[in-house]
Amino acid sequence: MADPRFLQIHFLAPYTAALLNRDDAGLAKRLPYGGTLRTRVSSQCLKRHWRLAEDPHALGRIAGASDAFRSRETIDRKVLAGLTDQVDETVLKPIREALLVAVYGDKGADKKSRQTLLLGEVEVAYLASEAKRLVAEAAGDGKAAQEIAKDWLKAHKANLKALSEGAKLPGGLTGALFGRMVTSDPRANIDAPVHVAHAFTVHAEEAESDYFIAADDLARDEDTGADTIQETELTSGLFYGYVVVDIPGLIANLGGDTALAGEVLHNLLYLIAEVSPGAKLGSTAPYSRASFLLVEAGDRQPRSLAEAFREACAASTGPAVARLTTHLQALDAAYATGETRRVMTLANAGVPGAERGSLADLAGFARALPGQLAESAA
Repeated sequence: MADPRFLQIHFLAPYTAALLNRDDAGLAKRLPYGGTLRTRVSSQCLKRHWRLAEDPHALGRIAGASDAFRSRETIDRKVLAGLTDQVDETVLKPIREALLVAVYGDKGADKKSRQTLLLGEVEVAYLASEAKRLVAEAAGDGKAAQEIAKDWLKAHKANLKALSEGAKLPGGLTGALFGRMVTSDPRANIDAPVHVAHAFTVHAEEAESDYFIAADDLARDEDTGADTIQETELTSGLFYGYVVVDIPGLIANLGGDTALAGEVLHNLLYLIAEVSPGAKLGSTAPYSRASFLLVEAGDRQPRSLAEAFREACAASTGPAVARLTTHLQALDAAYATGETRRVMTLANAGVPGAERGSLADLAGFARALPGQLAESAA
């Protein structure tokens, strides 16, 4: 087996009468591909649902995981929580502004100018302790607080990385998986080892405009017609999705902890297969499971299998798996990359070179990869 530098995850997931991901007009997101318009689910949407899932395999349930908060209001809602009602405004204001500028940049005091930034639990804890220390040092003197905050900012401005120096997960588990970009301090950036493609239907879009009404339960006999008339778009489709994990990058972001990396990959497989994205939960119940999941481990540059669906396919798992298998065989013959494969499928079809198993089998296979990589490097 080649060193498992990359884990590639391909999935097919079916949805019926749903609105999984909307654009600014409230319509389903779309993608033109191969001359055919497809329904799309953005990578941002997929990642958000996976990282926030309340699930037995939630990322936050992994031992050793730490939380993170993606917001423009972390200073007010987390760092200064508990101080706002206890500290005089003349003391708290300059300290608050210094914290905002240090974290969000020169215009950080203005909420509209702030970047929606991911801060890890360790960073929030450090800032909270600093805020309490500065408040105590000011001793109720507003002018003293201004000078103290000014001096603190000089030491911390453009050095967000210093807030979590030496921390194992500075951006929490979310940052370790999906990365972080910090415009105020590029040194605090975290490269994402988990790369997620936009999912799209393997066939032409299937959509309709759903006309619906809301009736007034207290309407009088003389009241006619509906109380509310609206329209929404509903789509159906079989989506192809693709995820790549740079395993050495993941291990590095986790402070070299291969056991933790294994647990992350194990749970990520479950989340990809079982957690559904989707708006309008109450009216569409967009809950589904992947009908096909293929994982590949190898040391060559990853490659998507999206090309298998450039020509629109039948909207069914069997034909889609057959199309994907044919394309995979052609790639194997041309490139001979030698990936080790495991597959879970509801279709009665094999995949070249892939051992068939359950979701638990695939998740167990993924969990072992970081340890195998570490052994081969030893």
